[in-house]
Amino acid sequence: MPIVKLVTARIGLSAITLLLVSAIVFSILEILPGDVATRILGRDSTPESLEVLRDQLGLDRPALARYFAWLADLMQGDLGRSLVSNRPVSEVLGMRIYNTMLLSGYAFLIYLPLTTIPALFQAIWRDRPADHVLSVVTLVLLSMPDFLLATILLFTFVVLVPVLPAMSLVDESSDVWDYFRAMTLPAITLAVVMAVYAVRMLRDNLIEVLDSDYIRMAELKGLSPKRVLLRHALPNALVPTLNVTALNLAYLVGGVVVVERVFSYPGFGNLLVDALQLRDLPVIEATVMIAALVYVTANLIADLAAVLLNPRLRTG
Repeated sequence: MPIVKLVTARIGLSAITLLLVSAIVFSILEILPGDVATRILGRDSTPESLEVLRDQLGLDRPALARYFAWLADLMQGDLGRSLVSNRPVSEVLGMRIYNTMLLSGYAFLIYLPLTTIPALFQAIWRDRPADHVLSVVTLVLLSMPDFLLATILLFTFVVLVPVLPAMSLVDESSDVWDYFRAMTLPAITLAVVMAVYAVRMLRDNLIEVLDSDYIRMAELKGLSPKRVLLRHALPNALVPTLNVTALNLAYLVGGVVVVERVFSYPGFGNLLVDALQLRDLPVIEATVMIAALVYVTANLIADLAAVLLNPRLRTG
């Protein structure tokens, strides 16, 4: 029953958060300078044609009425139609979301060992030269902007060692090998950006767990150091890093704009930039709400996973 209450409360808070995000996004787009109808028809359009288009798009209605109409359609799964291409937004988003999901999955597969292995070594070699070297490397990468890391990888693997393409262009005709080559550099960039935030936290958590009484008891019982580390210490040390991992998962979907832009990868983030430049309001609203949904869902899963993995939280 406590877990059911927790899940219900978390879902309720998530729903309220998404509702607030929808109101904020709609309000911000309303106060942006410029006129959507003018952007579509051009500056040479006549007042009559602008009036007809505003009527067709529903822009002549009060903002509050348009918000509730958009929210009602959104709750029914209707994302509207693109103002630029006049295609359903779901159709516009389809291939872009697919590309970003593939890139996110690839990056997350790299992120897991890239986070766990250095943290394990640092915890074992604490305060030794190897620990200090890895800490310095982590700090340097942590202070490096996404676009700079992406540029360094481009220079290394496109100019110095030309083994990967400079532009990550894929389409419906691309095969598995084309996707693999196109996604490798963006995926490595995303994985490194995410890992540097989690490595330090996991290292500190592992050291704290390894110094605890129950770990000493396990060692006194004769368990091998490998079993103690992987079966007893690591699962407990992972619990505090779940929220960081959840934020990283949300970043993979909503925060890949810079990386996708640098590598010209046709994904979700790149679509958002294009929609902002064209002021395609339905596409902007849909992309932001999907990113918010992923962010809220990832945090919800992290909270529930922390409760399931920690007996003290379950009993509490």
